[in-house]
Amino acid sequence: MNKKDYYEVLGVSKDASDSEIKSAFRRLAKQYHPDVSKEPDAEEKFKEIQEAYAVLSDEQKRKQYDQFGHAAFDQASGGSYSGFNAQDFDFSDIFDSIFGNSFGFGSSGGTSRHRQTRGNDKLMHMTLDFEEAVFGCDKKIKVSVSEECEECDGVGGFDVETCETCHGSGTITSQQRSLFGSFMTRTTCPDCNGEGKTYKRKCRACNGKGRVIKERTLNVTIPAGVDNGNRLRLSGKGEAGTNGGANGDLYLEFTVREHDFYERDEDDIYLKVPITVSEAALGCKKTIPTLYGNIKLTIPAGSNTGDKHRIKDKGINNATTHHKGDMYVVIDVKFPERLSHDQKKLFEKLADTDLNDQEINKFNSFVKNN
Repeated sequence: MNKKDYYEVLGVSKDASDSEIKSAFRRLAKQYHPDVSKEPDAEEKFKEIQEAYAVLSDEQKRKQYDQFGHAAFDQASGGSYSGFNAQDFDFSDIFDSIFGNSFGFGSSGGTSRHRQTRGNDKLMHMTLDFEEAVFGCDKKIKVSVSEECEECDGVGGFDVETCETCHGSGTITSQQRSLFGSFMTRTTCPDCNGEGKTYKRKCRACNGKGRVIKERTLNVTIPAGVDNGNRLRLSGKGEAGTNGGANGDLYLEFTVREHDFYERDEDDIYLKVPITVSEAALGCKKTIPTLYGNIKLTIPAGSNTGDKHRIKDKGINNATTHHKGDMYVVIDVKFPERLSHDQKKLFEKLADTDLNDQEINKFNSFVKNN
């Protein structure tokens, strides 16, 4: 059967560079992969571009093709068609870079095992008293983290040997057949986990894992002003990295206990202050406990429940946001539940007097004329 020109198949010129040929193959392989493409002839096109790439990406085979065309491979062909047989060409590297390992092409496995990898982050929850959150504090915490084994320096054993299964490569190669041809697939060696080496003696301290769980005590300074849900990052206090990689971070997430009297709204503090009816009517001076000591506050005559008095800069001094809040005193007028005889007489006498309240007089007039 007549075969298409390999350069035409990949859509490149005859003087295309290696990188141009590889780029064209990557684009077309992605487009016509049978597991991705919905075109009816995707499988045949996929085989075609594989064969073209297998020839044009090999310097020697490309020279033979440029000189003799498809005839250069007629005698070498083991397939049912005339031309180059791509069955034994290893596409795993480029397929890994295009598809990852999701289509079962295998992966090299050897390089990633030796790559420096940052350790995992850890999250811990910490409960603080109200004052500890407001003013900050120092805490000692115990953390269980995974660290490299000191006995074997994190390798898991002693007396290193070259792996007999993969002969030190870290991978094993096998041939797989699929609907669109046969592929040479490389997978991580199961005996050495891609390291290319094994050990005569397994480390007892870590049971060959190269990592151990240890409990550490850390001194932590909690900054002033933290609130519910805030997190503090402790750099490098998480899990140990692998192959010399950096440690992960430890995050502390805070829960703040409620206070008996203070209520917090971001960096502002609210304090409900109960006063008597007479104090509300006549006015008074009240001692107000702030976060920074007591102060005297004048409550004006005629105060009502819900009246607010702002005391500037008596809120939370937030070390993280560098903002200082205010304090708000909220008046709560308390009426007696039971009146003594003398109190009842006083209120009856008060009821007989003219309060001269404009709003009351206006309402009474409305009732009278309705």
